[in-house]
Amino acid sequence: MRDVTVVRHKKTDRLLVAVGFPLLGTLAGWLVKLLANWAASWPWVPWEGPVDLINNAPEPWVTVVSLLVGLTAGIVIVLLAEDDYVTVTIENDRVTVARGNSTQRVSRTAVHGVFADAKRLVVLGVRGEELAVQNKSEGADLPGNQLIADAFRAHGYPWLPDGDPYECDYQRWVEDLPGQPVGSNALFKARERALEKDDKKNVAELREELAKLGVVVRDTDKRQWWRRVQSANGTAAP
Repeated sequence: MRDVTVVRHKKTDRLLVAVGFPLLGTLAGWLVKLLANWAASWPWVPWEGPVDLINNAPEPWVTVVSLLVGLTAGIVIVLLAEDDYVTVTIENDRVTVARGNSTQRVSRTAVHGVFADAKRLVVLGVRGEELAVQNKSEGADLPGNQLIADAFRAHGYPWLPDGDPYECDYQRWVEDLPGQPVGSNALFKARERALEKDDKKNVAELREELAKLGVVVRDTDKRQWWRRVQSANGTAAP
């Protein structure tokens, strides 16, 4: 039998989200209907057309529609939250990090260190490459750091309690700055645009493309910071 530990958000927390947001959405729909009725009595009101439409619509249909719209919005939020939850499965011979339709698997023999901070869960390889990474800036909703740390330690993985050992190696990306790996500048530019648009899918995909060039990238307030992975002889990759 395989020795397996699965770390995910508590069922109570997920249930609270699953029930709470539809209820809040329904309440918001009802409040919008009441607010429209109240605003219709004002001498002037912005969005007069929508307000009059809601106020003049026949009952009980306007109330039913308002409640359904709010409920639907709440359900959409729940589905988006479910897609962002991260599940970490730790076995003696491998680690699996899953989020939505994305699954990352790493062999135990390839793992040189694991760390988590307030925004990231990272599995590092021997050259400092990120074998698996989940970032809150890319939409990931991580379980508690202590739960993750305890699980990795229980399976004998090299947990790094002080965080990223390459913290001092990062430098801020500046467009066309000399010394960047060949081909990386265009990817950084595209990723910057994706960050500005909050396009989490492209942000994550472009991170993977940069990784193929030996570049590790992380974000702070939509600013990109990068470092090189080490070559086989322990120096920074060209």
